[in-house]
Amino acid sequence: MGRRARSKADLDTELADLPPELRWREWMGRVEAVIFASPAPVTREVLTRVVGRDCNLDLIIDDIRDELRGRPYELVSVAGGWQHRTRKNFAEAIRAAIGTAGGDKALSQTEALILACIAYYQPINRSELSSFFGKEVSRDTIARLRGLGFIASGPRSPQPGAPYTYVTTKGFLSHFGLETLRDLPDMEALEDAGLLSKDKMLAGEF
Repeated sequence: MGRRARSKADLDTELADLPPELRWREWMGRVEAVIFASPAPVTREVLTRVVGRDCNLDLIIDDIRDELRGRPYELVSVAGGWQHRTRKNFAEAIRAAIGTAGGDKALSQTEALILACIAYYQPINRSELSSFFGKEVSRDTIARLRGLGFIASGPRSPQPGAPYTYVTTKGFLSHFGLETLRDLPDMEALEDAGLLSKDKMLAGEF
């Protein structure tokens, strides 16, 4: 236990013995290696452990992104951290070679509409969702969205019985390529893109 603690503390984050240019390259390498090795977005706090707090992490990220120009993958900001993602223009080639990754996370129209409603109006409980759509929102649909890691229980509602509300998760942000909920497009943009119909949501057509 003590040996593990010492090995972490022994990591030299300052690299004061290296010339500035080599120090910067080492920091870049560490940051990219940690992000590459992680299956989930890596936060600023985690990256600070390998470069120290005096390192300008934003400039490190910018330099890594510059070096990745022309590569089939890029470094993106999602869910409060950074992650490597293949560029969208290679999606067709990837599907042709290995199929659709994450196919088990494909949403039906019903699930997509309910998830969108939760994303925009969270925290919201199942009764409120049912009232919004004018028809029952099943427990199975909620369970499916929870199972996919897109939603989780939020604070209890002040309504009688104090039912649980639902909120979106970091998994939701990561899957849809959002850094924060502020990056959600507005309803008009979704309607213009043909991805969502506010009228259908209000009419319960799902």
